[in-house]
Amino acid sequence: MDTEMKPASKFPRWLRLVMGGAACAALTGAAVWYDLTYNGGRLVYPMHSYAFRTTDIPMLVAVALDVLYALYLAFLLIRGIRAQKEHVMKTGRTRRLSPKFGFLGFCGFLGFAGFWIYGALGDLSGFVFFAFFGFFGFFFEGKMSNTLMDERFKENAARAERKALRIGFGIIFILLLFAGQAGRLTAELVAPILVTGIALTVALTIFLSEYLLYRYDHDDAAALEDE
Repeated sequence: MDTEMKPASKFPRWLRLVMGGAACAALTGAAVWYDLTYNGGRLVYPMHSYAFRTTDIPMLVAVALDVLYALYLAFLLIRGIRAQKEHVMKTGRTRRLSPKFGFLGFCGFLGFAGFWIYGALGDLSGFVFFAFFGFFGFFFEGKMSNTLMDERFKENAARAERKALRIGFGIIFILLLFAGQAGRLTAELVAPILVTGIALTVALTIFLSEYLLYRYDHDDAAALEDE
């Protein structure tokens, strides 16, 4: 008896998410262009008070779509974290993760847009995107996906986390010393340096914790094979 097979999805979920984010970014860029060209930049430049105009609709719709997309991503993230925790508790293995998620680390390059945003609007939030460089660590976590968490693995994980945190705290301490001794520099220069430095430090700490665990685990496995 022949059974009908359901057609496979044409695009994997991660690719659909990337395409959705690209679509939102394109719509937002188009809305910004429209606002600057036909609306005097009312919603692009800071304003003291707001009164609705019909010409504001493209920008408002684009922002609403961005918010909805962000909420959807947050929902998927929370649901995924919950499912992975249940998997770890039941099986005693690391969470299942594709190394392809490491490509999210390229979102860190969006941090360079922070220089333009800060120069045009005085907003430091763009520099926070540098923290996304830490997602390159998913390459190494994905390679250890569904690995049995025995005593050796747990010891290596704690060792990698301690070293990554020591390096991260050391860099933050240097940044604080810089901020304390930068009396001759203006706040307009110190603030972006601190935000950028902290974001990059967070990214480095996240990346190192996964990279070092991968290296320690494979070094121990190689040593056991040699014995």
